[in-house]
Amino acid sequence: MFMYISSFSSPFCSNLGLMDASTPLPSSYILHRVDATAGRALFYWLQEAQGGSKVSDSVPLVLWLNGGPGCSSVAYGASEELGAFRINSDGATLYLNEYAWNKAANILFLESPAGVGFSYSNTSSDLKTAGDNRTAWDAYTFLLNWLERFPKYKYREFYIAGESYAGHYVPQLSQIVYEKNKGVSKPIINFNGYMVGNGLIDDNNDYKGMFEYWWNHGLISDATYQRLQTACALNSFENPSPACNDAQNEAYDEQGNIDWYSLYTPTCKKISTKLATRRQYRAGHPWLGGYDPCTEIYSTQYYNTPAVQKALHANVTGIPYAWSTCSDTVGVYWTDSPSSMLPIYQELIDAGLKIWVFSGDTDSVVPLSSTRYSIDALNLPTTTNWYAWYDYTAEVGGWSQVYKGLTLATVRGAGHEVPLHQPLRALILFEYFLNDKPLPKTTPNS
Repeated sequence: MFMYISSFSSPFCSNLGLMDASTPLPSSYILHRVDATAGRALFYWLQEAQGGSKVSDSVPLVLWLNGGPGCSSVAYGASEELGAFRINSDGATLYLNEYAWNKAANILFLESPAGVGFSYSNTSSDLKTAGDNRTAWDAYTFLLNWLERFPKYKYREFYIAGESYAGHYVPQLSQIVYEKNKGVSKPIINFNGYMVGNGLIDDNNDYKGMFEYWWNHGLISDATYQRLQTACALNSFENPSPACNDAQNEAYDEQGNIDWYSLYTPTCKKISTKLATRRQYRAGHPWLGGYDPCTEIYSTQYYNTPAVQKALHANVTGIPYAWSTCSDTVGVYWTDSPSSMLPIYQELIDAGLKIWVFSGDTDSVVPLSSTRYSIDALNLPTTTNWYAWYDYTAEVGGWSQVYKGLTLATVRGAGHEVPLHQPLRALILFEYFLNDKPLPKTTPNS
């Protein structure tokens, strides 16, 4: 089943709750089958570049993936981070995002794997057997079929981006695309590179950096820090041992009711972030969906509204469960989770692809320290030493170091979801990535 809408008409905007129905937001929607036998179908949302067809036909296409595993790119990426609009606190109306990434590119949000958001499978066991490998291959199948349906994007400059557990999804899908393109003189997926934000890269380094960050920021005691280092050594980040889980629960008790995804911002008073997240950790699954003051409440209300689903051409088959920001079933049963993405990074660096890794520096779940340990493990030569980069307001936007084959950038004052906390700086980062330029050492021209 294919459903395509080339732009927001006034009735369409009205059904979506957009406050200014006359404002065009070029977008597309499709429910796309990736496995006819199992009946797996993925839901996507294309937000074409602002400025009309003259612009959208000339700028790159970027696939955005959120992580979890089991969390929705519509809930996070599209609705509270880099999408064209955000949801008001009433859960019914929208407002435009001044720093939407479709100011620079065509952005394709994909709810993946099947069982996440509006994506579904007719084979119920698929939701309990999802994992990295099938997720990557389903996404690749989706891309091939989607390009056949919308051939104007064939041969277009193409990138993959994402955050959190998409630190697995992004390089894994990138590897498939790269290897399938080998020997093809003009591949229809004109893949140029990828970027990952606050992403899981290597289990050992991710744990090491996370515990170190907690201790350095005064969140845990010396004794708990030592216990974590011992109990979680050589553990899987997705499937930790009972001893590692117990040690982490002790750490959460010491930390109190804070937002681990954004250390210095308030928690949502409508729910207990601490209790909700701790419950998920005790179930053996650390949610990496993203910053949650209250935005997830708004999106849950919004995307379960029948009129909104009708306007989006979503849930056309009547899935037997409510839309949610993250799928408990998919996340809890996830077992296929390789311990390290570093071999893939090395392969794609050697291939000469453009690779950027960025990190919001107030995230304590996949903190900068974890990312730095993983990048250090690659032993890449430095081409530009650590320096401060600046945003349009003449403020330091973060810091950066350029290696041979990879750029590392931090975003000052950003949590796990960089575009949510620092939207201007995130957009600058994205624009410089697309233009293949190092982040500015002086105040750039706006």
